[in-house]
Amino acid sequence: MPLDSPLFKAQYPFKSHFLDLNGLKYHYLDEGQGETLLMLHGNPSWSFYYRHLVRELRSNYRLIVPDHIGCGLSDKPVDSQYSFTLEQRVDDLDSLIQYLGLKTKITLILHDWGGMIGMAWAARYPERIARLVIMNTAAFHLPADKKLPLALKLCRDTQLGAFLVQGLNLFARAAAFVGCKRKRMSAELRRIYCSPYDNWQHRVATLRFVQDIPLKPEDPGYALISQTEAALPQFSDRPVCICWGEKDFVFDRHFLNRWREYFPAAAVHRYQDCGHYILEDAKDDVIPVISQFLADNPLESEPL
Repeated sequence: MPLDSPLFKAQYPFKSHFLDLNGLKYHYLDEGQGETLLMLHGNPSWSFYYRHLVRELRSNYRLIVPDHIGCGLSDKPVDSQYSFTLEQRVDDLDSLIQYLGLKTKITLILHDWGGMIGMAWAARYPERIARLVIMNTAAFHLPADKKLPLALKLCRDTQLGAFLVQGLNLFARAAAFVGCKRKRMSAELRRIYCSPYDNWQHRVATLRFVQDIPLKPEDPGYALISQTEAALPQFSDRPVCICWGEKDFVFDRHFLNRWREYFPAAAVHRYQDCGHYILEDAKDDVIPVISQFLADNPLESEPL
């Protein structure tokens, strides 16, 4: 299994922690000391995505990196055990933050679905947010000038798409294959990304994330995204860093333009030759940018 491979052990040398969520094990990393940086992954990745950033920053910060239920090293329940909705994801995150008893403001580092989950949580507790680091993600409805890509529509709305995702793990495999544009992931690295999703049941969350994309008012997450989008302007006075792979076929320039409308003062770093997995594609460029951004925008030490 790839998680026993020397590459995985060398690149992910972290202690695992678990929170019990109604009988489900919610896995997270808790590395370093100091002010809190909360890193939230998307679909179909997991905490492994942030490994290089964790290793770089843990000497100066406390890094909390959960695996959403059904993802990574967290439990992988069936539908009867878990709702797989955006609101539930936000509640899970809230439970973790309360459990850890975090006493300082939090910097959110967000990618893919992590943006929806993290900013929905931020909308509940705007006073808790110190800074934002945004990477190929969204916290608002599909931009008016952007159509849902056909591949996502197929997975979201058809039985064939559901079979391809859950039966063949095609979503995770395709994401690992096309997510990097500057330099393709090695076969072993792709296997590690896909390894938590190694059977039909373990791919439930991968499919449900796609099916939970809110497009119409009657969709379960639509109202929550509307509320989150409406809350975004209140964070315009926070330091914001945006790192964007411009060859992402989903989170493309239309999404980046929306973020720039909400955060016109943000420091924007665009990588024209990079794709969705920006921390893989351009880690040697992006990690120093994030590190410098944090240093240039220090957090006041007063507890909340």
